[in-house]
Formats: sequence, structure tokens, C-alpha cells
Amino acid sequence: MQIEPAVRITTINWRIYNLVESGVINRIGRGKYALGPNRIFSPDISLKIELIHTKLKNEFPYLEICIWDTSCLNKFMIHQPGRFYLLIEVDKSAAQSVFFNLRENKYPVFIHPTMDLIEKYLPEMKETVIVSSLVTESPLQLKNGIIVPTIEKILVDIFCDDVIFSAQQGSEMRTIFEEAIKNHTVNENRLIRYADRRGRKESFREYLNTIFQML
Repeated sequence: MQIEPAVRITTINWRIYNLVESGVINRIGRGKYALGPNRIFSPDISLKIELIHTKLKNEFPYLEICIWDTSCLNKFMIHQPGRFYLLIEVDKSAAQSVFFNLRENKYPVFIHPTMDLIEKYLPEMKETVIVSSLVTESPLQLKNGIIVPTIEKILVDIFCDDVIFSAQQGSEMRTIFEEAIKNHTVNENRLIRYADRRGRKESFREYLNTIFQML
């Protein structure tokens, strides 16, 4: 506007649209853009995830199932944890049914574990299945026909849940946020909306601001 004070808003919007379409910039929030093409992060789909997902969809064909493995966080971390969780999130009303189904099929599965339970029973298990309730309007994406979380959901969940993500707290959480934001497209508006759904909007916004100040 300062360079071309007479330019119309419609012209500016068209130029922005063209820049987004050509990959020169990418949208990271309402009215916010970053240089470079869209760099979407999505968790890897392992054979174990495929098998569990197929089994659950056969048993619960109409159930929305979000499934991923915390080992995908290692690429963002300095200290590599030796224990990973395969996380399955479903509607609250179905969580118990999914838990019992997996337990009947001999999976090492827990539902809504407490820190005490994790410390007592999970240390010797390299990978444990954890079933929990899926927050409504969670930011999700489809990969190879399987619903997985977006990077925004993962970051907010790490911030809000210091039980399941105990290995990703403190300075490690800051590293994860910084690496994720530097290397992938992270939508700030989506982050804040989901943090609001989890009841942590203001504290999360304050934490996010400290991250942006360091980048």
C-alpha cells in the first residue's frame, strides 16, 4: 500500500492468491503468510498402524478413528525417548468398546492412563497402545485412507497433556515447537482454535508468543 497507494484491495487479494497458488508464499493464518510453498507434516503410517486401523474399522465401520505413533516426534527432539505410544483417539462414547476390543486381541492397551499407571506399568513396554477420547473439531487429515492428526493438533496436545507426552515437556517441548514451525507450515489460527477446544487458549497463546519471539 505504501509503494502503490492507489492499488485496490481486490488487486492485492488477487496478487496474494497468485503467490499462494504459485508456491511463493503459503497461508499460515487469517491474513498471515510465510515465504515458500506449503510444507505439510503428517505422521508416518506403519504396518502396525495399518493392521490395527483395519481391524477397528471392521469392528466399528462408522467410527471416526484418529491413530498415530509418538515415534514421529523424534525428528523434532534432541533427546530420543526409548518408549513410544501408539495413540488411538475415538468418540468418548466408543472409547471403552475400542479398549476392550484391543485388549481381547492381546494388545498392550491402556485407556486414559494416569501418570502413576504409566510410571508403574509402562516402563518395560517399548510401545504401548493408548486409547483416549477425541476432542470434537480436532484438526485432522487423511493419509493413505487413515485419519491422522495435523501438526497443529500434535503441538497443542503436547502442550495440554503432560501425562502421555511427559517425555516431550520442558525444554524438549520448546525444541519441538521451534523445529516444527521452522520446517513445516503451521497454521496459527488452527492452533489457537484447537487450544480453545481444549480449554487452554490463553495459556497456549502466551506460550506460542514466546516461541515466535525466539524464531
